[in-house]
Amino acid sequence: MFDGKTILLTGGSGSFGNEAVKYLLTNCKPKKIIVFSRGEMKQYLMQEKWPDNGVIPIRYFIGDVRDKDRLWRAFQGVDFVIHAAAMKQVPTCEYNPFEAIRTNVIGAQNVIECAIDRKVKKVIALSSDKACNPINLYGATKLCSDKLFVAANVYSGDHETKFSVVRYGNVMSSRGSVIPYFQQLVKEGKPIPITDKRMTRFWITIPEAVQFVMDKFERMSGGEIFVPKIPSMKIVDLARAIGGNNYPLFTMGIRSGEKIHEVMISKDDSRKTMELYNYFVILPDEWIRGDETYIGLLPADSIYRVPDDFEYSSGNNTKWLTVEELREMVKANG
Repeated sequence: MFDGKTILLTGGSGSFGNEAVKYLLTNCKPKKIIVFSRGEMKQYLMQEKWPDNGVIPIRYFIGDVRDKDRLWRAFQGVDFVIHAAAMKQVPTCEYNPFEAIRTNVIGAQNVIECAIDRKVKKVIALSSDKACNPINLYGATKLCSDKLFVAANVYSGDHETKFSVVRYGNVMSSRGSVIPYFQQLVKEGKPIPITDKRMTRFWITIPEAVQFVMDKFERMSGGEIFVPKIPSMKIVDLARAIGGNNYPLFTMGIRSGEKIHEVMISKDDSRKTMELYNYFVILPDEWIRGDETYIGLLPADSIYRVPDDFEYSSGNNTKWLTVEELREMVKANG
């Protein structure tokens, strides 16, 4: 569906954006790709990797989602938008709360309004497991962003722009991943700090995240929150995968704003959550009318409503990564 279309990625010079551009160049024939971000150096490095080859134009826009005028200019002629721009570091957001709100909340509103005004066809916003029952400011801003994008389908009125959300967990080898930190400690022969040995997290690779998002442009009808079925891992097992089974660890205690287990679907959302083969979809409230139907289906799909007390947590997951699987994933993903 991307052939002959113009795709814009906010925060496009990050880990997700780099992989998304690779995917589009490899698998599609888009009319144009626009990378919109505020990282001048990141864009320079990205241009070295993905230059404009004259066949599929790639345009690099320096800009910030806080700047609505710049967004409006960049959105001219755009068909699809992936909104990946965000402040993502929990401690940074806690220390700079106003800045996090300006980027993650006001920036989301700017993307929505510019998409509607520029008649963008579809927008998918990237969310986080921390947006579900948030206990830190980052999670709270992403929950607010999710609500804005779901509600935007009503806000858009007679306009044809459709908005949906994709929510997933920790991304392996993304910027800010704990893996390089653990690897550096092992290289220096220092023990690995573990906040709590019970801690678990959802785990997904960057290519898997990009593939899931791209697939949902076909499925979305507007207002859904899509959640992939992905494995969990124990943080202790990740440390063992990097340092070895007998490498020294020490417990430093849970940091402010941190959970033992992350949740992607809460019990409160279970009444409007449907399960498919490899993902869940949280439907907007106005779609829940007794005998639910979900129009974003293919003929071969099987769909079920989850139980009312269902919760999708990294601690109660049915899919787990072993130490050896984690070790192989770390090697394969750098």
